[in-house]
Amino acid sequence: MEFQGAFTALITPFKNGEVDEERYREHIEWQIERGIHGVVPCGTTGESATLSHEEHKRVIKICIEQVKGRVPVIAGAGSNNTREAIELTRFAKDAGADAVLLITPYYNKPTPAGLIAHYREIAKAAPLPFIVYNVPSRTGTNLLPTTLHEIKKAVPEVIGVKEASGNIRQASDVLEMCGEDFVLLSGDDFITYPMLCIGGRGVISVVSNIVPEKMSGMCNAFFEGDLTRAKELHYELAPLCRAMFYETNPIPVKTALHLMGKIEMELRLPLVPMQEENLRKLKNTLKEAAIIG
Repeated sequence: MEFQGAFTALITPFKNGEVDEERYREHIEWQIERGIHGVVPCGTTGESATLSHEEHKRVIKICIEQVKGRVPVIAGAGSNNTREAIELTRFAKDAGADAVLLITPYYNKPTPAGLIAHYREIAKAAPLPFIVYNVPSRTGTNLLPTTLHEIKKAVPEVIGVKEASGNIRQASDVLEMCGEDFVLLSGDDFITYPMLCIGGRGVISVVSNIVPEKMSGMCNAFFEGDLTRAKELHYELAPLCRAMFYETNPIPVKTALHLMGKIEMELRLPLVPMQEENLRKLKNTLKEAAIIG
């Protein structure tokens, strides 16, 4: 299975407090029809922090069933509790996920030795390809390239990283230390094009929830050698990328999908609807991009 291109960090639609399976399946199907290269259920954008374990497993299962092997599924299975991460990874593997996305343990802030032990234990229990997720703004820990290199050596299942530090130099250091075969995926929509230029394989994207064809199109153009078109799409996407972070993700992207008529407008506390001023800005950006009328 090739992990290259644009992977959508899927939202989880809700209706009356429950997972809206019908809209979720429709959203996945629309993503595939629009040319997305892969999908990621139960990440931050999927509000995994507020899903029960049973909901988390169900959302992964629905996604794998709907995809039917047409594109890779990288299932979110991380936790700051190694036992919990093992349970979710085992489920994802048994359900047929192609890989799992494993965030660095948040809040407890493990040492480098603790990070290695964490991923090694998960690999012992459920070996399959691992994409480590480095997002210091949410975890309080920045996974440095030197530590990632040690993890890669100790845990062969670790084949790549979703790098969301926003630091291009750090991303470059990852490839320098871990090798060109290591799968570097951008965790920030804003810098996908620069990441591709230094050797990245693609992106796990928020904005592709609303414009899958543009993000996949940018990756396609880049890998086909059409750098002019890839750069054009980078700048076309820039206002939308900014809009997706007018407030905490996934508030803006779910609001956008609601405005597009694709989902009910429902979040789980502690996330709440957008402030009026930011909502106006979001609507204007979507109108300028001809996404809504």
